[in-house]
Amino acid sequence: MAKEYPRSYRVADQIQQELSVLIRDELNDPRVSPLLTISSVDVSRDLSIAKVYFTLMDSTGRGDTLEALNSGSGFLRRCLGRRMSLRVIPQLRFFYDSS
Repeated sequence: MAKEYPRSYRVADQIQQELSVLIRDELNDPRVSPLLTISSVDVSRDLSIAKVYFTLMDSTGRGDTLEALNSGSGFLRRCLGRRMSLRVIPQLRFFYDSS
């Protein structure tokens, strides 16, 4: 019998919460817009890849913000490893959510 709320969903929720705090407080890149919101996180079943979808209130700096997040993904992954108790921290892939 399948669980109602699988582990990948719980991990995705925790990554979403932690990333929103980390991007706001720890990531010191001027290309990241201060009006950034993490809209959702999709984690693969084997917890190896996390697709992070973000939105911006002002979409003019979308390309710069995407570049900054992808270049800082290693730093964010390392910070997530310190905050979360997982054996393997998923690779972070950022995507702009246009909805």
